[in-house]
Amino acid sequence: MKRRIPSTAALTAFDASARHESFTRAAEELALTQSAVCRQVAGLETMLGVKLFRRTRRGVKLTDEGRGYADRVAERLDALERDALELMAGAGGTPVIELAVVPTFGTRWLLPRLPQFMPGAVQINLHTRTRPFLFDDTHFDAAIYAGDGHWPGCITRKVLAERLIAVCSPTLTATMPAPHTLAALARLPLLQQTTRPHAWRRWFEAGGLACDGDLRGPRYEQFSMSVQAAMLGLGVALVPDFMVEEELAQGRLLQPIPQAHDSDRAYYFVVPEGREHDPLLARFGDWLARTAAEQQRC
Repeated sequence: MKRRIPSTAALTAFDASARHESFTRAAEELALTQSAVCRQVAGLETMLGVKLFRRTRRGVKLTDEGRGYADRVAERLDALERDALELMAGAGGTPVIELAVVPTFGTRWLLPRLPQFMPGAVQINLHTRTRPFLFDDTHFDAAIYAGDGHWPGCITRKVLAERLIAVCSPTLTATMPAPHTLAALARLPLLQQTTRPHAWRRWFEAGGLACDGDLRGPRYEQFSMSVQAAMLGLGVALVPDFMVEEELAQGRLLQPIPQAHDSDRAYYFVVPEGREHDPLLARFGDWLARTAAEQQRC
């Protein structure tokens, strides 16, 4: 049966018109005449049998049906564009790995080391994801995530343990009595991680202290936000040690308490079942594990 799929020209004209709610501005964006855009949209409405716009004296407005359709069309056009760009990027014959990665790990740990992995021989495209997902619903080849190593339908390989340390601005420690103790630290504002609500409690308990206020304090979604907040003097952040190496070395942050505590999470390399023997993914996984092991020996 013949597919009932609108032309990309019609969908592109509709997408631009929907975003601007203006055929004139859509025409300017697409370098077309206004009449050409109107014809494309009218043809789309005829094909669908649905009015997508209401014509008014002041221009056009999306109908309820048009608004819902516009969201779906934009999503699919974005996917088509991404697929085309990815194909064009790999047209030179360079192997490509589409890798999903938790944001702060990607910027603070992976990117600085990535040039060491087969420079020029492999292209690795990074996409940020903070939670597990279904690989079948994405174009990703593999992922790096922080968790307990359990991901249904996937093979996971531990890359790096997560050691948490407390860090803060040097100006904040001026309010702490000397010597610095866990009890004194507990009286400072504690920056909370949304994804790790009990991290401070476990960290204090590892040091032998029960802290009543361990759940209080500003909450941040990502470690990078906590690090920035700590440098601004907003409180003490509890973060993986590898994420603040540069800030500690430059004196922008300091570690008021030497205690480091292994969290209940680690960073894992994840591939879908059936792809664990893919030569390129296996090589990348080996490199990740070897690089992390060398760092932990230092």
